[in-house]
Amino acid sequence: MRRHSTDEITSKVKQAEELMARGQSQAQACKVLGVSVMTFHRWRKQEAARGRPANGTVAEFAAHTEDRDGTPPAPSRIDELRLENERLRRIVTDLLLEKMKIEEKLALRSSGGSGLPRRGEVQS
Repeated sequence: MRRHSTDEITSKVKQAEELMARGQSQAQACKVLGVSVMTFHRWRKQEAARGRPANGTVAEFAAHTEDRDGTPPAPSRIDELRLENERLRRIVTDLLLEKMKIEEKLALRSSGGSGLPRRGEVQS
C-alpha cells in the first residue's frame, strides 16, 4: 500500500473532479488515478476538513442555492419544506398503521377467528 503526500492527494482529487466534470463516472476517474473509490471519498473528506471543499460539499451546494443577488434562500421556504416533510411523515405513519390493522384482521380471519366478515356474512 502506497502512502500519498498531501500535495499528491490534493492534485489527484482535483484531477478526478475535472474528469467527472467532463462526464466520466466516479469509478472511471478513480481507475485513471489508480485508487479505489473509497480512497477517493476519504481524500475528499480530508480535503474538506483542511478547508478546501470539494465538489458536492454542503458549502458549495449552499453557494449554488443562493439567489441571484447573493442572499441565501428565505427561511420561509425551508420552513415550508419542513412542514411538508412532517405532514408526509404523518401520512406514511397513518397508512402503515392501517396496513397493520388489516393484516391482523386477515390473520384472524384465516385462523378462524372473528376478523373481517366472510363473503355473505354481515358484520355486527
